[in-house]
Amino acid sequence: MSETRPPYVIDEMISAKAIAARVEALAKDIHEEFAGTEQLVLVGLLRGSFVFIADLVRELDLPVEVDFIEASSYGNAMESSREVRILKDLRSGIEGRDVLVVEDIVDTGHTLTHVVGMLKSRTPARLKTIALLDKPTRREVDFRADWTGFSIPDEFVVGYGIDYAQRDRNLPFIGKVRFT
Repeated sequence: MSETRPPYVIDEMISAKAIAARVEALAKDIHEEFAGTEQLVLVGLLRGSFVFIADLVRELDLPVEVDFIEASSYGNAMESSREVRILKDLRSGIEGRDVLVVEDIVDTGHTLTHVVGMLKSRTPARLKTIALLDKPTRREVDFRADWTGFSIPDEFVVGYGIDYAQRDRNLPFIGKVRFT
């Protein structure tokens, strides 16, 4: 059985060790912000955030609940369609609760702007956002996450839950895609 190899190579941008250290530091900041909360609801944006949210939850010394929203603006493309569709909504209500939206990457900002607006309409007590990666040069809407792991240049990246056409989510690092 031969495996079809993608027509690209991946150059490591952010090591697994650097990601782990940054997640630990971010968890400390989040703990300070939400100290005393009855329960923090972490809302992961599927699918790219699942590795980040798993590592973040393990670092948080707070009572947490985890839920997910699946939003799509990319499909299998490298460019956002700018049309955000909600494919899966929360299972639990967030009214009057502390909420942290966890995103893998903020690019144009359309997805997170849409999701945050939708969640704010459900009247949480507090709503904050965190993104592992930020591409500020790609921003098309005025949106900035409350916490950011790493600011990166306008490169197409994979790894640590982030994919290209459902490939390479399992890489322990963030890598830049270079087509061959």
